[in-house]
Amino acid sequence: MDLAFATIKELSAGLRKKQFSAVELAKFFLERIKKYDEKLRAFITLTEEEALRQAKEADEAILKGQAEILTGIPYAAKDLFSTRGIRTTAASKILENFQPVYDATVIAKLQEQKAVLLGKTNLDQFAHGSSTETSYFGPSHNPWDLSRIPGGSSGGSTAAVAAGLAPLALATETGGSIRQPASLCGLSGWKPTYGRVSRFGVIAMTSSTDSIGSVGRTVEDLVLTAEILAGFDPKDATTSRAEVKNWSKLLRSDLKGMTVGVPKEYFVSGMEADVEKRTKEAIEEVRHLGAEIKSVSLPLTAYGSMVYAIVTPSEISSNLSRYDGIRFGHVTTAAQDLFEIYSKTRGEGFGDEAKRRIMTGAYALSAGYRDAYYLKAQRVRRLLVNEFAEVFKKVDVLLCPSSPNVAIKIGGAADNPLFGYIADQLNIPAALAGLPALSIPCGFGKPADGEDVELPVGLQIIGPQWGEEKIFQVGYAYQQATDWHKRIPPGY
Repeated sequence: MDLAFATIKELSAGLRKKQFSAVELAKFFLERIKKYDEKLRAFITLTEEEALRQAKEADEAILKGQAEILTGIPYAAKDLFSTRGIRTTAASKILENFQPVYDATVIAKLQEQKAVLLGKTNLDQFAHGSSTETSYFGPSHNPWDLSRIPGGSSGGSTAAVAAGLAPLALATETGGSIRQPASLCGLSGWKPTYGRVSRFGVIAMTSSTDSIGSVGRTVEDLVLTAEILAGFDPKDATTSRAEVKNWSKLLRSDLKGMTVGVPKEYFVSGMEADVEKRTKEAIEEVRHLGAEIKSVSLPLTAYGSMVYAIVTPSEISSNLSRYDGIRFGHVTTAAQDLFEIYSKTRGEGFGDEAKRRIMTGAYALSAGYRDAYYLKAQRVRRLLVNEFAEVFKKVDVLLCPSSPNVAIKIGGAADNPLFGYIADQLNIPAALAGLPALSIPCGFGKPADGEDVELPVGLQIIGPQWGEEKIFQVGYAYQQATDWHKRIPPGY
């Protein structure tokens, strides 16, 4: 077994059979992080001491016959998840040395399983971006080509798993921050239905769309993780009491009886040719697995990015108001009065992207503009929700690209004004509607910059609200029939 690229199921079986111990497994991945992360920059904080302590506890549980599926399994966590006594930065200077006094609910659930935390991964500052380039600690690099972005904002999580530095990583998504980097790094990524997983203890970006998910090697790994992470949390009023099924027992290798919709608006102008080709090939594979393919239309897709451009900065401006230099985090040393504590602390602590979003959001919520912008955007959002609901009366899931392009060069986003806009059209509508979605590998393509390199392409599977069972089924069946998810970057 190649431990670096083994699945959770394989590692769990190996631990139970005493092929290796949890401590040995933790040490193996910690050594890989030390060996490769200097060039990848996937991690902000390495939790070696904590990992070895947790691994020892996992070994004791296994010895007593008390092991769960994730007992002893190493994982990484995007540095938005509060971890008690462990630095949690949101990749921002303003929280550079912040240590929470409690754990996020999902971290606590993994601790109950006796999973092993290896470290906290890099991201765009406060998750504001799609490349990790806005991180205070510098960008992460794509394991398939170190000169390229891993995507974002969960780029550190996907880079770590893609390079075999961890078999699993927690991630967050607001408008594509799991699906897009999973696509660019050749991984499986799960964005749950909004409210399916608790947001308690996760540093907020946009409270009405933030979703907590994971990235891994296979859909089956994501399903096993989802069964643990999902569920009602009394600490988070937005979580649902919807049933968390034993999804892993419902998976099968065919798609007979399922109807799959292909939204024409998601094959947008400006999409790279190889991305479109690989996606359509994947759709044909789904047809061969027994599903009926039906063309559908979602005309309001074009308005998704416009709604997001108002709703997201508005909620960001509210959520970031707590970072004032008084309660926690960075505080300026150059202030002469209270006003300067506020203004200089925030000026020093926030990056340019955070400042832009704060100013945009404050304007959209200001007197005289709230009705014209924010409330109108929310009305259009409701129309998007209704449009998806009507389409899902006709089909079980939707298939489309996860990203319009393969990974671009670090620094390339600034030279490509369509980079973010086209990606937003593919990811934001489902996020605004609170829908569950997967991104899974479906092949490789050459970048538009002309370099002779093959990079991962992702297939996106979108389901109806609370429709995890359906997207997991389609993703699992596809991976049973293909081996794209087994490909690993060279040199690792």
